[in-house]
Amino acid sequence: MAAWNSVYWEIVYNVFGWIAFFSWSFSFYPQVILNYRRKSVVGLNFDFLMLNMTKHSSYLIYNAAMYFSPEIQRQYHEKYGDELIPVALNDVCFSIHAVALTAFTLFQVFIYERGTQKVSKVGTGITAIVWATALVCVIVAWPNHSWLWLISVFNTIQVVMTAIKYIPQAVMNFSRKSTVGWSIGNIILDLLGGVLNFGQMGVQSIDQNSFVNFYGNIGKTLLSLETVFFDLLFVVQHYVLYPERRDKGKAVTAAEQAEPFLGPSDKPESAQV
Repeated sequence: MAAWNSVYWEIVYNVFGWIAFFSWSFSFYPQVILNYRRKSVVGLNFDFLMLNMTKHSSYLIYNAAMYFSPEIQRQYHEKYGDELIPVALNDVCFSIHAVALTAFTLFQVFIYERGTQKVSKVGTGITAIVWATALVCVIVAWPNHSWLWLISVFNTIQVVMTAIKYIPQAVMNFSRKSTVGWSIGNIILDLLGGVLNFGQMGVQSIDQNSFVNFYGNIGKTLLSLETVFFDLLFVVQHYVLYPERRDKGKAVTAAEQAEPFLGPSDKPESAQV
């Protein structure tokens, strides 16, 4: 079993990991609080939520299996050599928390004002195809106990979901020329977590003098890169393309100032979190 060569880098790795954990974990709360204050989920894309649940569920399966299963760890070492496994306890804790908070946000969709918004047929179709594919992979992996391959499938799913889940929200913001209803607090914390997660993997590579953990857990690598890219896009949308001004406690977009006849489903109800 591989071990850390430097206590210093091990400490830095753990510090980065837990800060990323808290940053990513807290990133769910601004949206939940915003929905509660507005008593509305208008502006929050439902396809994003559904794809996000698929992403985090898949990531939980991968992280928990890699961290707790001795058999999967054995298969990992056979394939990649005597290296540290690329999943830490904070990864598992984050995934559990992410699934719970995403489920709660979905619950808010059913109890708060949602206007004319609904889940698209495309989003439903993608979700159904993904889980049907996962089921087929379970059936294929079962006879030969190819568990490392199987969880790598779930890792791939979470990478693909991360790549596409933000697209509906970004397109929706563009169409509305507004980010009202979409919490920027969520994005800032998510961006911090992505940067630290990537830094955590870099620290492990420095200590082990190897890049195996980058391609041995390609999902975590791509997850960090995708997160940073889309979060920067949302920051640009919120602060540059569709800025807001405060007007008697309400968030008012530039589009509203130019066009006063917004439909009721797009009308902002309260300031962003």
